[in-house]
Amino acid sequence: MSEEAAAAAAEKREVEQAKYKATCDKYVENGLKSNVTVQFLLERLMSMGCKPPEGFIRCVDCGDTMAGGGFGVVEETVVLSHKNDTTTNTNNNTNSHNTANVAVGAAAANVDQSKLQKEVQARADKEQCQRSVQDLKDMMKEQTSGKTQLRLLPEIFLCQQHLRNQTHAHESMVHELIHAIDMCRTKMDPLNNCVQLACTEIRAENLSGECNWMRELGAGRVEKFPGHGELCIKRRAGLSVKANPNCADRSQDYVDAAFERCHKDTFPFDRHPNL
Repeated sequence: MSEEAAAAAAEKREVEQAKYKATCDKYVENGLKSNVTVQFLLERLMSMGCKPPEGFIRCVDCGDTMAGGGFGVVEETVVLSHKNDTTTNTNNNTNSHNTANVAVGAAAANVDQSKLQKEVQARADKEQCQRSVQDLKDMMKEQTSGKTQLRLLPEIFLCQQHLRNQTHAHESMVHELIHAIDMCRTKMDPLNNCVQLACTEIRAENLSGECNWMRELGAGRVEKFPGHGELCIKRRAGLSVKANPNCADRSQDYVDAAFERCHKDTFPFDRHPNL
């Protein structure tokens, strides 16, 4: 592709994304103003002492990632080394060769840390929804090695180009607000605790209405009429758990382990909001 064609394609995409964002922003505004479930969940979140930060719900470009939205942005912080590699040895037998080795080791450590900081910044520059599975694996690998620390920041993002309509946007908002409620009330660790992740995904799928029977029927996913709702919840929750590299190998096992207890849990609702 020539430079002119690439520039034209980039400009066209920018115009398209601006339109998607404007539509998505309107869906969010309408949800905050008129969707009683969204309003209820936000009020409960604040009453629990977890006031959402400014810009809590954002519309973003998710690229080719086919999702309605997501909760939480993984913040990666480099752990600075405090080892004093250049400490002088006062022993009279210390020779210049040992001193040189210390200096070389310190220089190598500085180069490694500089490289790591650049890699961390490159991942931070991506929207959460545009980070690849390999990005997440690299983040978790660096944390395991003690080089970085990961923290899940409370934020809801909607994938502006993948929202079918306002109903889809509001269901996605409810889904992600359930995660926010769970994060507030249990101090869960969905990055590292796969059963906790499975539980909050089960609750979010169940209480958001995303497993609407008519929609599933229209999509040709109804295999049996009684009990399809539970199958839908398990399927969708399993896909979400599988997206976490820590949980991918046994994602459905974690969903099955958490299902009975978490499917019954309708907090903060007194009963299921869609029944």
